[in-house]
Amino acid sequence: MTVAIDATTAAPGADGRPVARLPNRELIRISLYWLGLSSIFAGLSYIMASRLEFTGLVDKAGAGRALFLVSISGAIIAVVIQPTIGSISDYTISRWGRRKPYIFIGSILDLVFLVGIAYSNTLIAIAAFIALLQFSSNFAQGPFQGYVPDLVPAAQVGTASALVGMMQILGVVSGYAIGALASAYHQYQIGLIALGLLEVATMLSVVIRVREGPSPKSREGRPWRSIAAEAWGTDILREHSFLWLVASRLAILMGGSVLTSLAVFYLARTMGLNEHDSGIVFIPLVALVAVGTVASVVPAARISDRVGRKRVIWASCGVSAVGLATVAGAPSLPFAFVGALLYGIAAGMFLAVDWALMTDIIPKASSGRYMGLSNVATASAGVLAIAVGGTLMDLVGGPGLDPSGPRAALWLAVGLMGVGALLLRPVDERRREDFPVVA
Repeated sequence: MTVAIDATTAAPGADGRPVARLPNRELIRISLYWLGLSSIFAGLSYIMASRLEFTGLVDKAGAGRALFLVSISGAIIAVVIQPTIGSISDYTISRWGRRKPYIFIGSILDLVFLVGIAYSNTLIAIAAFIALLQFSSNFAQGPFQGYVPDLVPAAQVGTASALVGMMQILGVVSGYAIGALASAYHQYQIGLIALGLLEVATMLSVVIRVREGPSPKSREGRPWRSIAAEAWGTDILREHSFLWLVASRLAILMGGSVLTSLAVFYLARTMGLNEHDSGIVFIPLVALVAVGTVASVVPAARISDRVGRKRVIWASCGVSAVGLATVAGAPSLPFAFVGALLYGIAAGMFLAVDWALMTDIIPKASSGRYMGLSNVATASAGVLAIAVGGTLMDLVGGPGLDPSGPRAALWLAVGLMGVGALLLRPVDERRREDFPVVA
């Protein structure tokens, strides 16, 4: 059953921002589904890279391009589906509320499609199921992203953003750990099914226990086709800060994705590890990322409430660049571990503040739409990182799989952090309710 709350205290303010403070347990419930969502593509990314590198699914010299090809259609689907379904959910009326039907259906389909990937043995079949998985995952994620703007008052946005960031990184770590163990012991099917079960478990905690937010927007007699098209209306072009923030987010997430998506190739080619050892070594590597993230996420959120969100993100970009450069130039694994820890600290700083800044500047009544559109960066970052970083790795490494290939991709990631910092400059970080945007 959902958590009951008095209707008068739950009513939003005149600007659409909720005013009732939420108990910490509900903030945790709102964030928990991120753990399951984040684990899926983290674990799948590692398992796919491992299969391409070690199982003979493709020629190793083209593994980076192959990883891009199996991911690109799914990324396009994610970019289209998430904002569209998020916008539709803003208007949805159901017994479960406006967000939960999409979250439940999408999560169940995720499990089905992960089973399909698990038992597929050709690149075409795997790519088809990955595309379906992107559809179902984003069918759930678009509406789900509206919960923080729906329910969290301004005074708790920093805390909520920190919890979102923490759950995301715990999900990534859980997914990578499951994927690495599955690869180390050559149990890909078990690993993929475990990822699906983890997501379903976290989904149930949200669907059963999280209350609904404001009433849906009125369609005013418009057909659903018109509502779906609204997600892509040109009025978005007036939201300059939002657009710059999405562009900055894309560059920053691309930089991190180069490290995570190509980690298997880095461990195998640059550090000379076999399939089993790569999987085993990856676990402490990603654990260090998690330690850094958990240590920094809450302090970063609190600091951002005092000094501003952008300053914390700029600091994150600087620390990320140092960490990625350390991994890129590492002569041995201990140096790579240090770089991973630094990157984890930076990732925690970014994840703690990114959601808070996005929530501050978007129109609250259309939170599903805008948070869905913001995921254009999230959905594109991994695939673009693979496309650019993987292609660079293949070109530099060549047919001989030279160890410098993955290093070149990581140096590219360092540059992307600088690009992300520059793109953040035009963003006006003032809360929308404090400085309303005039159309």
